[in-house]
Amino acid sequence: MPKVKHSIDKLKHPNSRKTLKVISKMKRNEKKDQNKVGTHIKQNLIGEKILWFKERIPEGCVVLNKEQTLELIEEYLARFDEELEQIAIKNSVGQRKNRQHASREDIINITKKQELEEFETCGIEMPDLLDHQQMEVLRNWNGELRFLQHFKLRRIARKHLI
Repeated sequence: MPKVKHSIDKLKHPNSRKTLKVISKMKRNEKKDQNKVGTHIKQNLIGEKILWFKERIPEGCVVLNKEQTLELIEEYLARFDEELEQIAIKNSVGQRKNRQHASREDIINITKKQELEEFETCGIEMPDLLDHQQMEVLRNWNGELRFLQHFKLRRIARKHLI
């Protein structure tokens, strides 16, 4: 990037072909960087979700049956309930009229609503806990995001587990 900035200062006319080419190169590099950031954010979210499921798989279990998977997903959907209770307690104590932690509470409620709707309709994207091979990959995973490509994520809805 420093080379591009340096060469833009040397150019004579702002609308010359050379200047326009340098500007388009800068825009392309900025767009690439934005895409990289978006990809890293998405990988982090998927990694956190998979890690959550990995930590809650029962010890010595080769594969989960449908009932166990349903319980695990319901626990996943209720993972923010304790934090919401804490926020409600903080809001109930005191004489304030406005809500403390309102933005966090709103984000949690939106996320819960969206995930519940996904689970009821098209399904939550998660590692396939009903497959022996995928369970083995999940057990051996050490939490590094570069190994996310080894997971076969599957959309599991409530209608698939009943």
